Amino acid sequence: MSHPARARSAVLDPGAARAPISDKEFAQFQRFIHETAGISLSAGKRQLVAGRLAKRLQQLGLPSYGAYFSYLATGGAPDEAQTAVDLLTTNETRFFREPKHFDLLRDLASAARGKACSFRVWSAASSTGEEPFSIAMVLADRLGGGPWQVLASDISMRVLARAQRGHYPLERAAQIPPGYLKRFCLRGLGPQAGTFLIERSLRSRVQFQQINLNASLPDLGQFDVIFLRNVMIYFNDVTKRQVVARLLATLKPHGHLMIGHSESLHGITDAVEAVAPTVYRKVPEGG
Repeated sequence: MSHPARARSAVLDPGAARAPISDKEFAQFQRFIHETAGISLSAGKRQLVAGRLAKRLQQLGLPSYGAYFSYLATGGAPDEAQTAVDLLTTNETRFFREPKHFDLLRDLASAARGKACSFRVWSAASSTGEEPFSIAMVLADRLGGGPWQVLASDISMRVLARAQRGHYPLERAAQIPPGYLKRFCLRGLGPQAGTFLIERSLRSRVQFQQINLNASLPDLGQFDVIFLRNVMIYFNDVTKRQVVARLLATLKPHGHLMIGHSESLHGITDAVEAVAPTVYRKVPEGG
C-alpha cells in the first residue's frame, strides 16, 4: 500500500461522510488489539473503536478503516502500531481510587519502616499517573526519605508521557487527603491557575516504563506490593492466567497483589490467598 502522503487522491473530501466500520474491519481491530495487548473487545465496543480511530484516519488521509488496518499490517510507519494501541486502550483512573487499598498500603509501609531493604511497589497499569503518585504519597508519608521505590508502567506511551509531567486539573485533587495535598502538590498560579503539579521530589521517586503485560516482562526485580487494578476486566480467562502468572513471578513471598473491585482471581491462580476483598497474598512455594 502506498504511503498516506502519496495517497491524497484517494482521500475522502473532509466534509464527506466516511463509511461506517464494517464487520470485517471491526474484526480486524479486535484481533489486532487482542494479539498486541491481550484486550478482548466485545461487539458493544464497535462504535467506540470507530470513534477513536476516525480522527486518525483523517490525519493520515485514509479513506476507510480497512485502509488504516492495511497501513498497520504493512508497517506503514514504525510507530503506528503504538499509536493505534494508544487510541484503543481505555485509561480511567483517579487519585486514591478504592481507598481501602491505600489503608492497607499504609500499614504495610509502616511495618517496613527501619528495614534495610527497599520497599518496592509496582503500579502495573498506571495510566495517567494518579495511582502511582497516590502510592508515592503514602510511601513518602510512612517511609520518608528511606529506601522505597515505585514503578509505574503502562502499554500506552501517550498516557505515560502525561503521567511523567504530574500536572493535573485542580478538580482531580478532590480525593487526595488534605495533608497530602498540602505536602506533595503545588497549586498553579497565573496561566496555570486551575491546575496542580505533583511536587518535584515526589515525581523523582516514581520510575515510569512502558511495559506490555501481554508479553514477556523485562527484568524488574521483586516487589512487595503490586497494583493490578481494573485491567483484567479487558482480558479473557486465558490471558488473565498468563498475565497474573507473569506478575506473580515478580512478587515476593507473602507480598500483596491488589486488583479492582469488579475483578476476581477465582479460577485464575492458586499461588495466592485472599486476605481481604480484592487483596491477595502470595503463598510461598511449599505452602
